[in-house]
Amino acid sequence: MIFDETDKKLLERLQNDSKQTNKELSNALGLSVTAVYERIKKLEKEGYIDSYTAVINKRKIDRNFVAFCHVKLLQHSQDFVVSFEKEVNGLNEVLECYHVSGDYDYLLKVIVKDMEAFREFMVKKLTTINHIGSTHSMFVINEVKQTNIIRF
Repeated sequence: MIFDETDKKLLERLQNDSKQTNKELSNALGLSVTAVYERIKKLEKEGYIDSYTAVINKRKIDRNFVAFCHVKLLQHSQDFVVSFEKEVNGLNEVLECYHVSGDYDYLLKVIVKDMEAFREFMVKKLTTINHIGSTHSMFVINEVKQTNIIRF
């Protein structure tokens, strides 16, 4: 597959608003509706587009408390890593989990209602996962920038 400037423009437009019709996209890109449809299908098939989602307003759903948690495992064995990753994937409060380098092994982005809900999450869920040696949490004071849009 050839990935060209038109594909990049199409992806940027879809990232900004994936509910645009193929007609709207065709007008913006100077392509036929069929060409836009075929390019989107090609980008999906080739794995450039993983999925389509809606961005939810955290305040509207009362989940405006965001924390980042560093997690250090007791050991770096394959069993510990696989077990931790499986369990953390089942926690609805964890929006993102990254295996990272440095002093800690994982970085989690957690979203809950408030500090009380965060404490409950830590005590009843996260710290009950086997193989966790230590955690360190930071709380978001103000969200300065949050985006999923990749610019080309």
